[in-house]
Amino acid sequence: MGQVVVISTGGTIASRWQGSGFAADAAGGDVLATAPVPEGVSVRVVDLMSVNSARITTGHQLALLRTVREVLADPAVDGIVVTHGTDTLEESAFFLDLHHDDPRPVVFTGAQLPLEAEGGDGPRNLHDALLTAATVRDLGVLVVFDGKVHAARGTVKVQTLAADAFADPSGTRVADVTADGIEIHRRPERPAPLPLPAAEGPLPRIDVVMHHCDGDPLLFNAAVGAGAQGIVLVATGAGNATPEICAAVEAAVSRGVLVALTTRVSTGPVAEIYTHGGAVDLVAAGAVLTGTLRAGQARIAVLSAALATTDPAARADVLRHALAAPAAAVPVAAA
Repeated sequence: MGQVVVISTGGTIASRWQGSGFAADAAGGDVLATAPVPEGVSVRVVDLMSVNSARITTGHQLALLRTVREVLADPAVDGIVVTHGTDTLEESAFFLDLHHDDPRPVVFTGAQLPLEAEGGDGPRNLHDALLTAATVRDLGVLVVFDGKVHAARGTVKVQTLAADAFADPSGTRVADVTADGIEIHRRPERPAPLPLPAAEGPLPRIDVVMHHCDGDPLLFNAAVGAGAQGIVLVATGAGNATPEICAAVEAAVSRGVLVALTTRVSTGPVAEIYTHGGAVDLVAAGAVLTGTLRAGQARIAVLSAALATTDPAARADVLRHALAAPAAAVPVAAA
């Protein structure tokens, strides 16, 4: 089939017992040694980092993005697999997807059980990710878990412990891994990729604030006061908060802060339906609706916009571009 490069970043798939709990400490070669490699696939390993993914930072994600670009500069490479912790996998995968400009796939995978667990899911997931990376094209960045192939956009962790860890609650998966190979169901449409962020300069602070009963603007205003250049407001319902929070959003936007609006509900889009502090008023105050993207990926879209430019109006335009989810995915015609 071809050559696949595995970029190892840590996570449960690389975790061993530390005396009081598990933590990532295994090298990529040790992880690869647990998995059956698909016939005809040659594999090279890049050990980029080894961290539990709750510790992933923007700096780590930028290093991963640049490493992917460097690896794909070699035309002999057919695809990339990124082994990553499941806690923030959805964020790193979407960050790469927003900037991915190559037909060759970048496939994220990991595990819910640690490296040496009996009956662990890591070996199968890694095999399936290698097979996917070696065979598909023009699908963007993917997440492969439990025999299923998901588009990065919209895919989130939906199970804390179960093997079927990832799904898009508002969409359908891209493909399945079968005994006969990769069975593709749809080809996700993606906006044009964003340029590679500049290598120099301070990294922007992007915060997430959730609304709830008795919620007031205190934490939102604290984020602004802490220097946040972007804030994701996790609202209730279809994107609703209070008049007081709307006023805080308007004040923040007037100061050049980029505000995105999502919801704490697991499925469905945010929408301008309600006033008296609802999405109608929040959008009028300057917030940008995030469609079906939830907090983690909405934050990544704001982050990419903040990395693209320092101009507030241009940042809002970049954010809307990054959020440009297609009306419908492109189905694959039956053979």
